[in-house]
Amino acid sequence: MESASQDINLYSPNKGLLADAMTDVPVDNAARGAAPEGLSLAEEEELRAELAKVEEEIGTLRQVLAAKERHCGELKRKLGLTPLDGLKQNLSKSWHDVQVSNAYVKTSEKLGEWNDKVTQSDLYLSASSTLEDWNEKLTQSEAYKKTQETLSQAGQKTSAALSNVGSVISRKLGDMSGYSIRHSISMPAMRNSATFKSFEDRVGTIKTSIRANGLSDM
Repeated sequence: MESASQDINLYSPNKGLLADAMTDVPVDNAARGAAPEGLSLAEEEELRAELAKVEEEIGTLRQVLAAKERHCGELKRKLGLTPLDGLKQNLSKSWHDVQVSNAYVKTSEKLGEWNDKVTQSDLYLSASSTLEDWNEKLTQSEAYKKTQETLSQAGQKTSAALSNVGSVISRKLGDMSGYSIRHSISMPAMRNSATFKSFEDRVGTIKTSIRANGLSDM
């Protein structure tokens, strides 16, 4: 491929083989038609020769371009570059070209000039001053101050309510923990008391009587 791409260039001895083959075909002068008005036969022949030369160069350049594109694609394939990478690179280059173009620079300058003119205009300055006056009057008004005080009081009340709820929950949890501790402590003492032992003896006597009666009936 590389040898083929090197042979196809403007200075190659093989340049324009196709065009030369086409120029070797005899052309009937009658088929050409009459010479354009205002041109002599010599001028017409000169123009036709120049046209054939330009077309030959165009064909050669197309062949060179096709070989270069194939070689470029092969290099990208070896480097692992995808068509998406090429698209990103082309977009980046296009955007850079737009930014440095005269039209973009002039447009940016015009927008900057318009912005300066607008911000320095009497209408803009008057509107800004009016908005500042309205803001100052609003913040100094009684309604604004009352609203701020109301919101502040509401926030304080909410904080106090949440604090009270937290205290109540903590107290309830403490009471439950104390009850559990007292209960666990009092159970062994109650079992060792004389009243509890007397109650256990009576229950045992009743169970024994029920079992004895049940066996006698059987």
